[in-house]
Amino acid sequence: MSRKPMVRPGGRSARVQQSVHIAVRELEAEIGRDALTVPLVAARAGVTPSTIYRRWGDLQELMSDVAVERLRPELPPQDLGGLAADLTAWAEHFLEDMSSSAGRAYIRDALLGDPDGTNAGQCSAYAAEQIDTILDRATARGEQVPALESVVDHVVPPMMYRILFRPGTEALDAAYAARLVDGLLNAPGS
Repeated sequence: MSRKPMVRPGGRSARVQQSVHIAVRELEAEIGRDALTVPLVAARAGVTPSTIYRRWGDLQELMSDVAVERLRPELPPQDLGGLAADLTAWAEHFLEDMSSSAGRAYIRDALLGDPDGTNAGQCSAYAAEQIDTILDRATARGEQVPALESVVDHVVPPMMYRILFRPGTEALDAAYAARLVDGLLNAPGS
């Protein structure tokens, strides 16, 4: 069972989370992820190790929580004026972010410290929110759009599978992402 309590925006819990996340990122940059320990993170964040253990359980769950936050998109998807262009741009950006060495590390951390699947679900929700924004824009322009789940099923899993399990078998580039979107939008019956 996850030990993470609900975070109140602006409350003490949110301030602790923010200071611990910042400490993790700074220490990773300074000493590397393999040298991280809960006492080092706690000292940098200005909290006790017991605060970290109580909230996150262990270093792996803390790293998972930090990774999920780092995987959160910072900006809404680009609006290029059409469904195909918007979805292709999003897929290219998503693939570039997730297949980078940092992206792979965040994915690994998010999944390794996630015993109940909450973090994986949150990462999926980030992608779905971005795609939903694109679909809403296209609908407002009068375009015919596929269902959200259809986009999620046909674009995201193939990229994630190749990133995680077959990174060297095919170029993970913009052309690959564009082929996935094109295949979805131009499939018979779509």
